[in-house]
Amino acid sequence: MVSNSHFSQAATELLNRRVANTKLPSLEENIRPQSIEDALAIQTEMMMQRTDSIGGWKCLLPPAETQLVVAPIFANTINQGATCRLFADNGVARIEPEIAFVLGQDLPAREQDYTPADIDNALSSCYMALELMQDRFQINSGVEFPEKLADCLVNQGLYIGPQIDKSLAYKASEITINVSQAAKAQCFSGKHPNQLPQLPLYWLINFMSKRGIDFTAGQAIITGSYAGIVEVLFDCQTEIEYVGLGKYSVEFKTLV
Repeated sequence: MVSNSHFSQAATELLNRRVANTKLPSLEENIRPQSIEDALAIQTEMMMQRTDSIGGWKCLLPPAETQLVVAPIFANTINQGATCRLFADNGVARIEPEIAFVLGQDLPAREQDYTPADIDNALSSCYMALELMQDRFQINSGVEFPEKLADCLVNQGLYIGPQIDKSLAYKASEITINVSQAAKAQCFSGKHPNQLPQLPLYWLINFMSKRGIDFTAGQAIITGSYAGIVEVLFDCQTEIEYVGLGKYSVEFKTLV
């Protein structure tokens, strides 16, 4: 296990990598996370070192006993409106189409589980959303899962699009997703990786609440991509449609 004194060093290094054109090797061995607990401890250090607040979370139901999908999304990396700014990854914008659940009430940390009804009642609204992705490790770097988890599993931010009806969001196990730019149209027969998008939300709140994490009103929680990673171009209008739920246009701009 990495010592407590090295969690802070690992967090600083991973935060320093959140810049343009990042492709770096695995962390030095003495600060490299060896377990899920190490990775979560490094995420906690990252949250403490950032000057902005936690604007949201990403999650999925745990895919295996040895893996968790959970990571904070920092407030200064959340976009809305006509443009979305993000770091290029291999020259393109890499996005994941998702649904964001926004809390309208605080859910303080506690040992007792929140019921699904508790969590449903705390949600104020649902939105079409894009997770913004940036793989900051070199190809063939040999990085293992705990280190990917510590680095927030390729997350670099979030785009929040139009609001969608909450009752429809709760039924959205499958969505046809169209992503259109002038030079290219892409269509995906989207399926949520955990069948229903709200299911990972219930897991996240209770898992992290028991670890002392408070969830606060205004935070946006995404729960899994309907189409994996989608690559799109910068500097042109992009129309994104969730068939039956809504559509919008956005232009991706490169952060430098």
